[in-house]
Amino acid sequence: MWESESESGVGREYGGGVIGSTEEGVKTDGFERRDQSWYVSTDIPSDLFVRVGDVNFHLHKYPLLSRSGKMNRIIYEMRDSELSRIEIDDLPGGPDAFELAAKFCYGIAVDLTATNISGLRCAAEYLEMTEDLEEGNLIFKTEAFLSYVVLSSWRDSILVLKSCEQLSPWAENLQIVRRCSESIAWKACANPRGIRWAYTGKPAKISSPKWNETKESSPSRNQQVPPDWWFEDVSLLRIDHFVRVVTAIKVKGMRYELIGASIMRYAAKWLPGLAKEGGGDEGNSKDNNNICGWKGGLHMILAGSKEDIPNIQMREQRMIIESLISIIPPQKDSVSCSFLLRLLRMANMLKVAPALVTELEKRVGMQLEQANLADLLIPSYSKTETLYDIELVQRLLEHFLVQEQTEPMSPSRQSLSEKHSYENSPRSNGPDAKMRVARLVDSYLTEASRDRNLSLTKFQVLAETLPDSARTCDDGLYRAVDSYLKAHPTLSEHERKRLCRVMDCQKLSIDACMHAAQNERLPLRVVVQVIFSEQIKISNAIANNALKDTGESHHHPVVSTRKALLEGTPQSFQDGWATAKKDINTLKFELETMKAKYLELQTDMEALQRQFDKISLKNKTASAWTSGWKKLSKLTKMAPSDGLEMAGGQIPAGAEQTKKAPRRWRNSIS
Repeated sequence: MWESESESGVGREYGGGVIGSTEEGVKTDGFERRDQSWYVSTDIPSDLFVRVGDVNFHLHKYPLLSRSGKMNRIIYEMRDSELSRIEIDDLPGGPDAFELAAKFCYGIAVDLTATNISGLRCAAEYLEMTEDLEEGNLIFKTEAFLSYVVLSSWRDSILVLKSCEQLSPWAENLQIVRRCSESIAWKACANPRGIRWAYTGKPAKISSPKWNETKESSPSRNQQVPPDWWFEDVSLLRIDHFVRVVTAIKVKGMRYELIGASIMRYAAKWLPGLAKEGGGDEGNSKDNNNICGWKGGLHMILAGSKEDIPNIQMREQRMIIESLISIIPPQKDSVSCSFLLRLLRMANMLKVAPALVTELEKRVGMQLEQANLADLLIPSYSKTETLYDIELVQRLLEHFLVQEQTEPMSPSRQSLSEKHSYENSPRSNGPDAKMRVARLVDSYLTEASRDRNLSLTKFQVLAETLPDSARTCDDGLYRAVDSYLKAHPTLSEHERKRLCRVMDCQKLSIDACMHAAQNERLPLRVVVQVIFSEQIKISNAIANNALKDTGESHHHPVVSTRKALLEGTPQSFQDGWATAKKDINTLKFELETMKAKYLELQTDMEALQRQFDKISLKNKTASAWTSGWKKLSKLTKMAPSDGLEMAGGQIPAGAEQTKKAPRRWRNSIS
């Protein structure tokens, strides 16, 4: 479709890819170079000396006068001198372009390629080689080659746009950059199934085994072209040209996910310090650089200080970051939150324009729930004494809350579909997003609290930024408070109480309460509150378990709070609650066993009582004579003692007299 002859391996001719003048001038066999000078192979001595840059050209006036309006005026002004000497320092394309233009003037065939056409077109414009001087002059022929050959080819459009980097502002004024950018945009937006031209890129995940045998071969019909096939080629361009291409692609209606992915690929190539691991995105960068004759790139010295980075390199990187921020699609999830945070880190380090930094912070706030702790730990590059930029995280939280309030369930917050996603980022869902952000902030506070320069006010403000509803469990906040107390042992009692106000003791899990009850760093009042809260949780848990076992439909009012608390606690705390519940069930089983034994003993006791009653009744039916005789026998057989007690608890009167007056006949016998 857009394939040129050069891409199919056939030699190009514009009239053969080779152009020449239609008029005969000075007869010559060609040009020859000696050191830094070019000479025309002819018998006629040269009468014009032209110096372009550091290269000298020994030429003749007539061929240049007949085809270059600018040379015509310059030579006319110098008509009095026998040997004209001209120095040109601002010729676009330099000595190479002037060499080709001079050969064209002499009628020597010139081979046009994608690497020299832009310089030659700009040089022809500079030398004013128009149709007014000669029909089919150099401007006409180079313009026709650009329009009919270069712009119809994907590879040539990339190469020409790359070569325009050294031709500013001529390439811009001649619309070469605009036309190449639009050509690239049209081809990038084409249906991948219809692509038949060569491109540089990674092979598709599902492809035939012979996919990557030759990198520059065109894909066949049976090979699947990935939607990001154009990323690698476009990432070779300079940042201003890349912005032009991306802007044109946006106008053509490209999906914003693909545009964002191409921006991340470009940043990984040109900002190596932005990549986490050195980047799989740079796998083909060496081959890509060789295609355009371009080597090297921008590198960042991350291990050293800012003074180690050259000023020119810092300016280049600052320009790249500012340009990338300006072209990121406005839709949420067009780029990952991790990429935005790493870009924000570099933007703060390189002192990017404040307006763009604010815009980037708002973008991070839109998808803060997708962030991770490592990317959020941004150093403080200002004059503050804290290790991390606490104010930056505070602003990110504020942007997140504003976004949640203004568009809690808008389509922009749920725009990334699983089908087109480039990263498995979690989707926002109102309260779930706030809970994820709350856990992230608690982890950040735990890490930042180790800094002894972190003031209590900054810690408290950041901890209280999120509403209470964002946290169902304050275990993470308790860890942050305890970490701050460890790093700041000199806090007064009042400051410790103020610090502990950021957490709610009723939202602590059982394990956290047990730890806090033994924590000597906490104020005594907080420890009492924790213990009281723990007792309430245990009582509610037992009561709730008993209600469930008895089958009652109504529950205790605090049961729902406990359930939410257990759901928000970490897995280790839930395991601890499961163990406690098992112990409660064991105690209940033992209680039931004791109840059964008690009933059994009560039955035995009732049987014994019945037997005793039967014996008592049998004793009552005996004769009165027998009963009276037994009583009399008992009294007469009693021996003298200190006191006599009867069954009724009284001493008979006869017995008392006997005691006072002992029997004399027994004494007389003794």
